[in-house]
Amino acid sequence: MSRDLTHVPAYTLAPRWQMGFKTSTRIKKALITLVLIVLSLAALFPFYWMVSGSLKTEFETFQFPPTLYPHAPTLDNYLGITHDLPFGLFYLNTLKIAGLSVLGQLITSSLAGYAFARLEFPGRDKLFLLVLGTMMVPAIITIIPLYILVYPLNWVNTHNPLIIPAMLGSAFGTFLLRQYMLSLPKELEDAARIDGCNSLQIYYYIALPLMKPALATLALFTFMAQWNDFFAPLIFLDKIELYTVQLGANLAQGQWHTDQPRLMAGSVMITIPVLLIFLFLQRYFVRGINLTGIQG
Repeated sequence: MSRDLTHVPAYTLAPRWQMGFKTSTRIKKALITLVLIVLSLAALFPFYWMVSGSLKTEFETFQFPPTLYPHAPTLDNYLGITHDLPFGLFYLNTLKIAGLSVLGQLITSSLAGYAFARLEFPGRDKLFLLVLGTMMVPAIITIIPLYILVYPLNWVNTHNPLIIPAMLGSAFGTFLLRQYMLSLPKELEDAARIDGCNSLQIYYYIALPLMKPALATLALFTFMAQWNDFFAPLIFLDKIELYTVQLGANLAQGQWHTDQPRLMAGSVMITIPVLLIFLFLQRYFVRGINLTGIQG
């Protein structure tokens, strides 16, 4: 007598090895998720510690064992550092340097990237390799030659040596935008040439709109580099009214004493703008990273 299997659930008819495979797959996914959560918490802990320390008193900061959260949160550190130091002026100086650097970087690097990706001229590939070779030179090595160059121009104690070199493009920006341009179809440009557009018009009307994700990625990298730069402003700036936020926060660190809570408060105030810009450009940033470099 045959058994009626029409009302038996489908999962009971599956072979045992298949059910075991599905179970092991679920376990692996759960373990991977758990590991990622632990790593994410480990990555976020320094930021949490910085925020927590900015809300503590100086006495509580040096307590042992250290406390993971402030027992009596206070905003005195934020009020104190903004009262004793012209942090608003530091913000404006840094925004000026970073904003102009980003603007110039996007223009010059996009032009260079478009030229290396789409234009044909003698020695193009060799010149591009030469540009890439400059990426092997650490930026800190160029500080002394740059100082010797700008000193006769009376640019010391001005923002010019921090802005103008950054506006003239970079090997990384040229490489990033050139690789992104190579991933785009050439049919649109061919159609534009048939309609009578020259290379500059194609760059402005076709290439730039298509490069938005890569441009957003480059803008974020450039802004972060200029916003977080400490060494170059330290070399070129002596007047406190020209200081950037990095130099301003460092004023909380004296020769014999460091006000740790105020230093933490200044670090939080420095981090927030970069975090907000990253969240705003996150969609373009991820897309630009995914699509850049898939062609050589």
